[in-house]
Amino acid sequence: MSQSKKAGFTLIEVLIVVVILAVLAATVIPQFTDSTTDAKKSSVLFNLHTLRSQIQLYRAHHDGAVPGSALNELTIATNADGTSGGPFGPYLSKLPVNNFTNSNTVKVVTADPVSADFTDTHGWLYNATTGEVWINYEDLGTE
Repeated sequence: MSQSKKAGFTLIEVLIVVVILAVLAATVIPQFTDSTTDAKKSSVLFNLHTLRSQIQLYRAHHDGAVPGSALNELTIATNADGTSGGPFGPYLSKLPVNNFTNSNTVKVVTADPVSADFTDTHGWLYNATTGEVWINYEDLGTE
């Protein structure tokens, strides 16, 4: 009787395939993690640009005055003196969300932000005197 050879993979072949898959996974997975952070960064930078441009438009309509500390004037129609009910605005339907803190609230600062100003509770840092606004995320606080 002749012995028939069974078809299949040897243990060494299977181990080689597993090692190759592990190397590929170790290469690809960090790239997906970085893409999530990159998407958040792009979105929050776009929202920052939108906020800054709408604050500048508000200033143009209101003789150089800036919105109040909560930026509520950007979401309502206002008169030239900033009171509600006028022909200017609303400039935004609602304040945009900071994707790093998942918040659209505003924290008032009196100067350029420092490390102590960055928290996880507010979306934006705003100087109500100068009209400058920053992302409440320390890594992007200088943007």
